[in-house]
Amino acid sequence: MIERFFRTIKEECIWHHNFKSLKEANKIIGDWIDFYNKKRKHSALQFRTPAEVFHLAA
Repeated sequence: MIERFFRTIKEECIWHHNFKSLKEANKIIGDWIDFYNKKRKHSALQFRTPAEVFHLAA
């Protein structure tokens, strides 16, 4: 599962940017992770976000 996450973050975020600093990389990647968990629908989760699924399980 983690290998799939790493592939996704590279394909959807990292490869699209030419980071000029570590601070910029941290900001952009952090924003993408927030998007991944709160807004990006996942087919494995019946097209819900991880945040939606976690909220239902809590």
